[in-house]
Amino acid sequence: MAKRTNPGEVRATAKFVRMAPRKVRMVVAQIRNKSVDDARETLQFCERAAAEPVAKVLNSAIANAENNNNLRASNLVVAEAYVDEGPTLKRIRPRAKGSASRINKRTSHITVVVAPRKEA
Repeated sequence: MAKRTNPGEVRATAKFVRMAPRKVRMVVAQIRNKSVDDARETLQFCERAAAEPVAKVLNSAIANAENNNNLRASNLVVAEAYVDEGPTLKRIRPRAKGSASRINKRTSHITVVVAPRKEA
């Protein structure tokens, strides 16, 4: 079941990203509730590999807001950002005495929701 957005909120999703959700969540937590300019800057200087796909999703959400909903990028804030677990690719690694070990290659679904800034 798809999650509903409030009016004015715009979302973008990247599915099946070949990165463990636990690692991506650390990066996503840094941009939550920030303005999009601050979030872009944070991701640009973040040294984690997960920063690149998260930045792509953020830029996609901003582009969706500008092109589909006629919102200004300078007035947007990251309302929600979360990572769900995708399907796990199960691989085998040979071990001693003819046995094998399982390697789980995890995937992530990254979702970023941007909304206009609330005026105080």
